[in-house]
Amino acid sequence: MNITELSTLMRENGVVGAGGAGFPSYAKLNEKADTIILNCAECEPLLKLHRQVLEKYAYEIMSTLESIAEAVGASHVIIAIKGSYKEAVEAVKAQLASFSKTEIGYLPEIYPAGDEVITIYETTGRVVPPGSLPIEVGVIVYNVETIYNLYRAMASQAPVTYKYITIAGEVKKPVTLKAPLGITYYELVQLAGGATVEDPVFIGGGPMTGRIVNGYDTVTKTSNAVLVMPPNALIVQKKTSRIQIDMKRAMAACCQCQMCTDLCPRHLLGHPIEPHAFMRSASSGVTKDVAPYIGTMFCSQCGLCEMFSCFQSLSPRTLIGECKAGLRKNGVPIPKGIEAAPVNPNRESRLVSKERLTIRLGLAKYDVPAPLEDTLVTPDIVKIALTQHIGAPAVSTVSKGDMVTEGQVIGRVDEGKLGVNTHASIRGTVMEVNDRFVTIKAQK
Repeated sequence: MNITELSTLMRENGVVGAGGAGFPSYAKLNEKADTIILNCAECEPLLKLHRQVLEKYAYEIMSTLESIAEAVGASHVIIAIKGSYKEAVEAVKAQLASFSKTEIGYLPEIYPAGDEVITIYETTGRVVPPGSLPIEVGVIVYNVETIYNLYRAMASQAPVTYKYITIAGEVKKPVTLKAPLGITYYELVQLAGGATVEDPVFIGGGPMTGRIVNGYDTVTKTSNAVLVMPPNALIVQKKTSRIQIDMKRAMAACCQCQMCTDLCPRHLLGHPIEPHAFMRSASSGVTKDVAPYIGTMFCSQCGLCEMFSCFQSLSPRTLIGECKAGLRKNGVPIPKGIEAAPVNPNRESRLVSKERLTIRLGLAKYDVPAPLEDTLVTPDIVKIALTQHIGAPAVSTVSKGDMVTEGQVIGRVDEGKLGVNTHASIRGTVMEVNDRFVTIKAQK
């Protein structure tokens, strides 16, 4: 399969990054790549699904990676994984003899090992220039579930209609479920035995980068987890703080200790992001030097600065995110052509272990097995978002009252625009269509 055929297959079958912002996967294909990396870092506490999927479908995923490498002309495939994911590592090792281009690249037990800039450095020694994409250093990075979705498209023309989701925290039975797109978070929590606390708060995604969600919000292609937390949990308090209060606390208490910068993963690789300098400028209203503000555009929003580094519990990540959003809104582009400074010689001693982070967040008691149940959940109704990735939203191709089958295209992105098709996740009748969602009632 050549690069054009592979790109078409990805676009038509709705393959996007199965996590993060959901970058359309076909747009990453590039003949400049010499290395393809499978990201199985899964660095956020409590998440389990990527190692579980890799363990179960190692051969399928590895064969797909080599197909990508052949299509773009890459000579090297790296499975980036932590040694502590023993079952997944053994599953990969058992298949290595069949794949001449593939090797294992062990990642340190740190957060955020899954930030692709960190993943690339740890496995290849290459530093992605600030504001650049991995292809600038000859690398394409995909996560585990993205590649499994591509395998299904290649093997049987199966589009993306479901998502693996880890349900953890204050639930009776932590579990990883195979959930159709459009199912509610509340339904998934009920399938995990229900919440074990009063007034539970749902976090969609990991404890560091996830956000507070409503129980009736629905699963998309980028959903990875539902964490059920008590309302007084540290991560809940952080995610529900008000930006005005965060700024006032920074004005009153930031002592410029620089710990947020000293432990910043991107800064340690030479990127020009200095959280402490931004906090000083923003909290005092100084605008003469714009470098601290422009530097926010190189932040990965990993959250380590405010969830771990700051001993005064201030919120650099939140304030930096607000600044980044403001710059984007006003049309300020990410600076290009900036060279990274040398990697900090003290970097290794400043890496933050995932275990220590888990304890600091008060999540150690929730770090228990969440077994994969690989049977598709069958809800009565799904509400499928037409915007599930970076780029142009899909435009509905169905109308109220239409009968649809599982896997049928219900939304398309115009040719030439960045985006992929959207498909029905169940068989049934279209109940409602608008510019944001298609709601389908299952046919029994």
